[in-house]
Amino acid sequence: MRVIAGKYRGHPLRSLNGKDTRPTSDRLRETLFNVLTAGNPAALEGSVWLDLFAGTGAVGIEALSRGAKEVFFVETSAQATKVIEQNLQSLKIADGYRILRDDLSGVVWRLQREHIAADVVFLDPPYQMRDAYERSLTALADSSLVWAMSLVIAEHEKKFNPGAEYGSLHQQFFRAVNDGMLHLLQIVFHHIEAVDAALKLP
Repeated sequence: MRVIAGKYRGHPLRSLNGKDTRPTSDRLRETLFNVLTAGNPAALEGSVWLDLFAGTGAVGIEALSRGAKEVFFVETSAQATKVIEQNLQSLKIADGYRILRDDLSGVVWRLQREHIAADVVFLDPPYQMRDAYERSLTALADSSLVWAMSLVIAEHEKKFNPGAEYGSLHQQFFRAVNDGMLHLLQIVFHHIEAVDAALKLP
């Protein structure tokens, strides 16, 4: 496993064994970031990320490598958070991130109090934890962590569909890669008044 592009391109990343911390493959990460940048290498400059069920931190680190301003790595496993720390240290990344060892409800409560709004949310629960998708996407849809321009992306196995609509979050795109699938959701407003209010500049 390695960083695919950007400032830390080609640097190896530590991994973990076992299904509970299955890392997002290099190929799936490459597809994810190709979709997000759409041929514009600077598209992620200054973005804020939530890397949920972060595992080894590979996706969030890829985001930092490509210019993200801040990444929140969210993980409950002590072993996984240690690997995230080791990967960040090996790349000499000293700032622009926070590691939050907490479940999603605790993270949502904490970050909302800090008025954090994410540009990109990536979630990749262990494939066997299918109920985690509904819980996570529902919590995000009900929170202020996502806004009109946020992208919420779920990685899941092909034979499982996490659903196309969660409150204000609606499916916009999905793409299969090997045994995994990327499922991208974005806030969709049903009333033009809501769009105007969301996009109104201060």
